[in-house]
Amino acid sequence: MIIAIDGPAGAGKSTVAKIIAQRMGFIYIDTGAMYRALTLKALEQGIDVNQAERVVELAVGTRIELYNDASGNLTVLLDGKDVSAQIRQPRITRFVSDVAKIPGVREVMLGLQRALAKTGNVVLDGRDIGTVVFPGADKKFYIDAAFKERVRRRYNELKEAGEAVTLGNIEADLANRDTIDSTRECAPLKKADDAIYIDTTEMNIEEVAAKIKTWINL
Repeated sequence: MIIAIDGPAGAGKSTVAKIIAQRMGFIYIDTGAMYRALTLKALEQGIDVNQAERVVELAVGTRIELYNDASGNLTVLLDGKDVSAQIRQPRITRFVSDVAKIPGVREVMLGLQRALAKTGNVVLDGRDIGTVVFPGADKKFYIDAAFKERVRRRYNELKEAGEAVTLGNIEADLANRDTIDSTRECAPLKKADDAIYIDTTEMNIEEVAAKIKTWINL
């Protein structure tokens, strides 16, 4: 079974996807982590993320692997190196949408994502899982929340991780990512016609997970 969970940044889709995967014994595939890993590599090599051809060349020669442990925690290997923590840094968040909007990069990632999904029952979250990566997914969900609530969640998440951030910075970053993700020419963020829409603004993560699990079991 393939479960697709899409939505904007800060809506809680990654957290709920991990919970659903763990409780159902499925494999969790964080497609955003793959783009983050490539963004990290580009920045470390001093590559301008706006130089599309160079970023695509980098993507072709990059090995990205995802592993879930028994607790559902995700490990991201970039060319064999564990970068699970590094890819969550604010500097990666700032540029990941620029990398993800490059058509050639998305083509490379599409192949990787589909190959990973062949390993068994999977839960994938991202921006275009139900529309492009797996339009024939067994279950599709679109997770959303009010902009201010998404800002608050991302701010709390980064503060808990020890990052020095401000609400103003998070608001600006999310607004920029929303614009890039929803207006890019290649695989823009949008709800699949047959996806179930869930507004999580007034819900906690357990309520969201329970609601999705109910729909999956119908």
